[in-house]
Amino acid sequence: MSFFSKLKRVLVGNPIATKHAHHERLPKRVALPVFASDALSSTAYATEEIMRVFMVASLAYIHFTFEVALVISALIFIVSFSYYQTIQAYPQGGGSYIVSRDNLGQNYGLLAGAALMTDYILTVSVSVSAGILAIVSLAPHTTPYLVPMGVAAITVLTIANLRGAKESGAAFSIPTYSFVVLVMGLIAWGLFQPNPPMPQAIESAGKDLPDHFWTSAAFLMIAFRAFSSGCAAMTGIEAISDGAAAFKEPTNRNAGITLIIMATLLAVMVVGVSFLGNKFHILPMDLESGNYKTVMAQICQHVFPVTTSFGTIYFNVLQVATTLILILAANTAYADFPRLCSFIARDGFLPRQLASLGDRLVFQNGIVFLSLAAIALIVTFGGNTHKLIPLYSVGVFVSFTMSQAGMFARSRKTKQGGWKPWVSFFGATITSILAVVLLLSKWHEGAWLVIIALGTLLAIFLAIRGHYNYLAKELEVEPTDAVPQVKMTVLLLVPRLHKGILQAIAYAQSLSEDVRAVHVTLDSRGTARIKQDWVKFGQEIPLVILESPYRSLVEPVTDYIDQTIAEEPNQMVTVIVPEAVPRRWYHRFLHNNVAIALKLALGSRKNVVITNVRYFLK
Repeated sequence: MSFFSKLKRVLVGNPIATKHAHHERLPKRVALPVFASDALSSTAYATEEIMRVFMVASLAYIHFTFEVALVISALIFIVSFSYYQTIQAYPQGGGSYIVSRDNLGQNYGLLAGAALMTDYILTVSVSVSAGILAIVSLAPHTTPYLVPMGVAAITVLTIANLRGAKESGAAFSIPTYSFVVLVMGLIAWGLFQPNPPMPQAIESAGKDLPDHFWTSAAFLMIAFRAFSSGCAAMTGIEAISDGAAAFKEPTNRNAGITLIIMATLLAVMVVGVSFLGNKFHILPMDLESGNYKTVMAQICQHVFPVTTSFGTIYFNVLQVATTLILILAANTAYADFPRLCSFIARDGFLPRQLASLGDRLVFQNGIVFLSLAAIALIVTFGGNTHKLIPLYSVGVFVSFTMSQAGMFARSRKTKQGGWKPWVSFFGATITSILAVVLLLSKWHEGAWLVIIALGTLLAIFLAIRGHYNYLAKELEVEPTDAVPQVKMTVLLLVPRLHKGILQAIAYAQSLSEDVRAVHVTLDSRGTARIKQDWVKFGQEIPLVILESPYRSLVEPVTDYIDQTIAEEPNQMVTVIVPEAVPRRWYHRFLHNNVAIALKLALGSRKNVVITNVRYFLK
């Protein structure tokens, strides 16, 4: 086993047999942190996003954060119910892409798939960046290292997920459950704390407002913008539906129960944190303030003052748990993005390599692609969540809309009656409006990049499908086709005569009667020696000496091959390159491997085959 193979086994683990795939399916207790960490972790920043919109308009509006959170919690249950129906109808998974493709058409399916792909890439970058910001709240001196810490976190997540869904889920369970318990404890204890006096700035802003201002069009527009920003809390709701096939049997029942638990926890946590934010008159801080604290961190300091030892411990533990769940929330994308890519690849709109399971029964190519894309975003935007979230939310609501519209269309096709289809219709209407509002309101913050990303992905999908259609047409066997008769010419490259060449000679003679030895001479003084040795061991194979005035090994060979093909265009030319295999992998750097350069040079030439005959050094 090579050094790199050993390293891979250490990092990723030993291969898992296909027959053991059912053992890798997840029970509910493990599936919840794997698929719900993205949604649950949004509690750490959703309230802050609502407050930031209100604060820009007026400090007096900040106390409407709780009411907005209540409306968001209602929408959480509406969308979750629609996805619950999706799980029952499509227990094999696929979520928005499969639902849209089957019920609205392939183009709508591709739009949903593109939206989900951008959503999952942004999930990783936003979650990791938000987790690193929690570290900054705990240790402000780490601010300059946002990007390196984010890249390191993604690298750890990549390795963990390459090991397999079951192992990564077990590893991530403790941080997720710890975060839920700590936030629930924070909410429960905060409800019984006395209300502090209202800050002078907020009180003064309230006095300046006209009576019944909440009925004005200006306030309603601000409130709706705050609502749409706070709907970042809904990101990740679709994850369980997309990855339903990863659940243990019965799949639809276990996935459905997990979805209900996730929606309930999410709604309670978002409403509870928003209520405490209003109760303690919390205001979001600027990242550049020098003493940055997230809204969650400020609430914790009010509920459990850091002047007490218990308060200090609780604050520090909550910040660590928040950091971990925000970083591990990216695991939701790692669970679903590769699976989504595999569905799209099987339909011929992405490279087929993305549909292949690795030796750990995970779609490893999708995992690596997701990591590279997320790292690129973190580096580009400097790890700032407030710059990334506007891009994040639009794609989420496009996929929500496509999925719920697909379920409504399915109910029409199957003539399903009752009120359930209309829940999906209502949800699709609301989420489509939210998608438009988010796009327009965040346009100047970079939301227009989502349109470019979706358009680019759709163009890539269609280009790849066009290539596969062309390939299928070109390779289709017609009834009139027959196996052609091929004449083989073998060219054996001989740098000098040694034991490895003797084996190559035997192999060359077994392929064809037309065998020629080719030697490229860089120094005419060595030509006589190679001719003498060839007379003894060359087995009467003709030796062709090629001069190389510019000291190139590849160019004289390629010119001679082109000349040989020109003599008889329909023949096949096999170029045999003897290659030494050293005992140690690092000895390879001491050998001149001509085969690689030749393969690159001859890759576009018709009827040319490069063959390596290896001889192993003892």
